[in-house]
Amino acid sequence: MSVYDVLQTIIPTAIFFAAPLIFTALGGVFSERSGVVNIGLEGLMIIGAFVGIVFNLTFADQLGSLTPWLALAAAIVVGALFSLLHAVASVTFRADQVVSGVAINFLALGLSLFLVKKMYGKGQTDQIQVGFDKIDVPILSDIPVIGPLLFSNAYAPSYIAVLLAFLSWYIIYKTPFGLRLRAVGEHPMAADTMGINVTQMRYIAVMISGALGGLGGAVYATIISRDFSHATISGHGFMALAAMIFGKWHPIGALGAALFFGLAQSLSIVGQTIPFLQNVPTVYLLIAPYVLTILALAGFIGRAEAPKAAGTPYVKGKR
Repeated sequence: MSVYDVLQTIIPTAIFFAAPLIFTALGGVFSERSGVVNIGLEGLMIIGAFVGIVFNLTFADQLGSLTPWLALAAAIVVGALFSLLHAVASVTFRADQVVSGVAINFLALGLSLFLVKKMYGKGQTDQIQVGFDKIDVPILSDIPVIGPLLFSNAYAPSYIAVLLAFLSWYIIYKTPFGLRLRAVGEHPMAADTMGINVTQMRYIAVMISGALGGLGGAVYATIISRDFSHATISGHGFMALAAMIFGKWHPIGALGAALFFGLAQSLSIVGQTIPFLQNVPTVYLLIAPYVLTILALAGFIGRAEAPKAAGTPYVKGKR
């Protein structure tokens, strides 16, 4: 197997696994840029995965090929609504944001498993039958060398995730909304003095985080696992949180970190087909993404600077 053949095996799979992490990490960027720490990304992915699978199973016969897209839309809406719990607790009632996020994680898992048991009479859903098909990007897939590597044999949500990272960068750094978002995350009192509604901006940011977290979970469930159980997400929300921190709270940085973790995950799947990894025990490849997450945070957490007001409730008129 040539080097190019190895790359052609690894890269599409890495993009495939990175997509849910990209969506969820971008959601974390929006929330934390506004000053609200969101440890609940795992719970938001769980809710998104649950909604995506249940919607797909319920409406596949009626909606046909539109089902997976509408399932993602449903997960976006429910994720945004579910994140309101975190916004109310941390912004309105000024609860500890870490504790609120942890509560979201526990609530999401417990509620979704309870509903699965009630709806399906067992601990997991059935496998979905209508999902996304792999595509080749027109024109770009015909480019010599890089076309087959980057633009062939992949899923549409993967490309949307990459484009959304650049769109998020533009929104956060090049628009008035992004300026207000960063202002309330760096110095909410100064933002308030300039007429910016700090509470409103933080609510919007947390809901965006919920929408993207729900989308990330639904993408993972409908493309990768194709069902929902207690182990469907299994730490991917925390990996997305790590990607956000590793990427220094920047959309493009989060994109790069998510692709890095996606590459690690892809090796656990395709590693046995690659000559120089064939003799590596499978268990090492399976734990590689989590080990790399720890190493990445250990190496960068001290040098990455969060928004200055992150984790600090804002009380109007008080420093």
